[in-house]
Amino acid sequence: MSGLQRADAGLSATWTFFEDDWHAGDVRIMGPRTHACWLGSMVFDGARAFEGVMPDLERHCERVNHSAATFFLKPMVDTATWVELAREGVKRFRPDAELYIRPMYWAESGPAGGIRHDPDSTRWCLCIYEAPLPKPLGASITLSPFRRPTQDCAPVDAKAGCLYPNNARAVIEAQSRGFDNCLLRDALGNVAELATANVFMAKDGAVFTPTPNGTFLNGITRQRVTGLLREAGVTVIEQTLTYADFQNADEIFSSGNFSKLSPITRIDERKLEAGPFYQKARRLYWDFAHSS
Repeated sequence: MSGLQRADAGLSATWTFFEDDWHAGDVRIMGPRTHACWLGSMVFDGARAFEGVMPDLERHCERVNHSAATFFLKPMVDTATWVELAREGVKRFRPDAELYIRPMYWAESGPAGGIRHDPDSTRWCLCIYEAPLPKPLGASITLSPFRRPTQDCAPVDAKAGCLYPNNARAVIEAQSRGFDNCLLRDALGNVAELATANVFMAKDGAVFTPTPNGTFLNGITRQRVTGLLREAGVTVIEQTLTYADFQNADEIFSSGNFSKLSPITRIDERKLEAGPFYQKARRLYWDFAHSS
């Protein structure tokens, strides 16, 4: 293990490519002096492997490199190498395993006593682990008191780990009130996304989704679902949306890397159905994934 320590207790099956080799289990590669562990200089991405398919794998690998460059890290692994390693790593699991594929970059160090990181200290790994796709059973949502940051005060144009504590506290607060998830607004009070995924709503025969405005990532699955629906003749409108728009929606559903497509079946105290637009989007996405 090249002196690396493992802590496997309670974790699903995991393989990590780091320092030119595959390591089983939860390999500890960041310590208390690692800049990323201490001061948050880490970016990542998340692709899926399920039922023998890895939809949009190349796009996820391209995005982690874009995130690294945006965050002033050095994207030293080309897209083709990420893809090749991911396909190699997936073979270490049983064929029917549902997996999460997570390429990562982080800064190892920075100037002594300072908060900035040193781009030349960039390191990377590829972590793949068993993570069953959540069942699309429906979720309840409400409005969060927390908001998404803007690009001038946080690196929202990167998939950066430092952004997620704000989403975590939004989920914790919503769950303390009996909800599964929540909608976060931007600084102007318009809906940006769910705390864990992008969001769509349907009203009067059309599908709507918040327009990307620099406060949240325009997700790869979001883009894919939008394109598939439009190709199928569904009107999908990207526009500014308020919480009241979602309160009065005919249906609501989410898209994201981890769960792919999931229905929202309650907003505040109002119940919703996993409606026809969600069903169509899920079917179209599954058909795309299994043909790619």
